[in-house]
Amino acid sequence: MLTRRAILAGMAAMAAGPVAAAAGLQLLMVRRRGCVYCAQWDREIAPVYGRHPEGRAAPLLLVDRDGPWPDGLVLARRPWLTPTFILLQGGVEQVRVEGYPGRERFFEVLRDMLAQAG
Repeated sequence: MLTRRAILAGMAAMAAGPVAAAAGLQLLMVRRRGCVYCAQWDREIAPVYGRHPEGRAAPLLLVDRDGPWPDGLVLARRPWLTPTFILLQGGVEQVRVEGYPGRERFFEVLRDMLAQAG
């Protein structure tokens, strides 16, 4: 389990922006048409995603569950639940969260994903 100090240090490093982005991090959001939780995420998180340090550290990449998929992705398995959030580093899956954790927890979950990816 991460300590509060480690989490705060990670957040401070992410606030630097270009340093974290240079590591090739991206957040892949796998979605599908008609997904009510995807629509909820669109209303609650999408408008503010890029303004958060976590959003700057892992720019968003949206993909429909049925494709087309970007070339060169290396995933542990094909997502079937939507939304699925996959943290990529250089196109390789590092951490995955299936489902939308809600407005109150989304950025906390993303911080944990970034910490797990190192």
